[in-house]
Amino acid sequence: MLSFKDILQRIEEEISNLQFNYPPKSLYDPIEYILSLGGKRIRPALTLMACNIYNASIENAIKPALGLEVFHNFTLLHDDLMDEADKRRNKPTVHKVWNANTAILSGDAMLIAAYQLIGETEARHLKEILDLFTVTALEICGGQQYDMEFESRMNVSEAEYIEMIRLKTAVLLACSLKTGAILGGATESDANNLYQYGIYIGLAFQLQDDLLDVYGDTATFGKNIGGDILCNKKTFLLVNALHLASKEQKETMNLWFGKKTYKPEEKIASFTHIYDQLNLKTLTENKIQSYYDEAMKCLDQLSVSDEKLYVLKDVCDRLMNRQS
Repeated sequence: MLSFKDILQRIEEEISNLQFNYPPKSLYDPIEYILSLGGKRIRPALTLMACNIYNASIENAIKPALGLEVFHNFTLLHDDLMDEADKRRNKPTVHKVWNANTAILSGDAMLIAAYQLIGETEARHLKEILDLFTVTALEICGGQQYDMEFESRMNVSEAEYIEMIRLKTAVLLACSLKTGAILGGATESDANNLYQYGIYIGLAFQLQDDLLDVYGDTATFGKNIGGDILCNKKTFLLVNALHLASKEQKETMNLWFGKKTYKPEEKIASFTHIYDQLNLKTLTENKIQSYYDEAMKCLDQLSVSDEKLYVLKDVCDRLMNRQS
């Protein structure tokens, strides 16, 4: 079995070797820029780890794994533009370095490049992998649409929020795992169980992100605490706060929602105090644990030894206990 370090090293080598040689070069400069910003590379790593569970060789999974990483970065490029974000991984976003039109067009080219890489899947698995990826890509667009619609809604239910993050975040992790499993030669049952494992880990991962935005450490989180609070972003905590709050707490939150000018630290402190009063940190932690437990049940259903699952379990455990 390959170590996680070995897999990450291979991914970085392959990404650095990606070439976009079609003219004009200016179309591809933003693609090379966003790929150079790094990141966890967790999606291609999951693909290669899943493949390696069933096959000592991961060569046939390299190009599809790269395609999934290019696609993921395409979604970040367009998300940043839609959110008017200034920074990505502490560097200026593509539309800030260039402009909005360049970000749109280069993003479109990036999506096509992702399909091109996934299209290099070996012939016997090509249709199954392409079908899986296409459904996943459409689901992610649906998740983004829900996320935008939630911005103007104050009655988003917990179930609606969970479905949104399932589509926006979890399905790509699940797709990455199932892609690797298929290419590694897993049974249909194992491939489906790894897909469900990815869904549960993805849900837990996003709820962990929601939690860290409020209760994380700025030094390790990699971005300022309270960013979601400042932009009134619907998170698991805010959605539950709006449903569980007393009349007085709701009035306080609505007052902040209506303010155009304020001291950021005061708004963050006010919402955090309400979250504390409603015990939302524990509620979120319990929800994260429940998804993690469901994920482990999926691994228990696999027809492979625990030794072969060590790297995958270790990486996902680190994701669940991360501070950034």
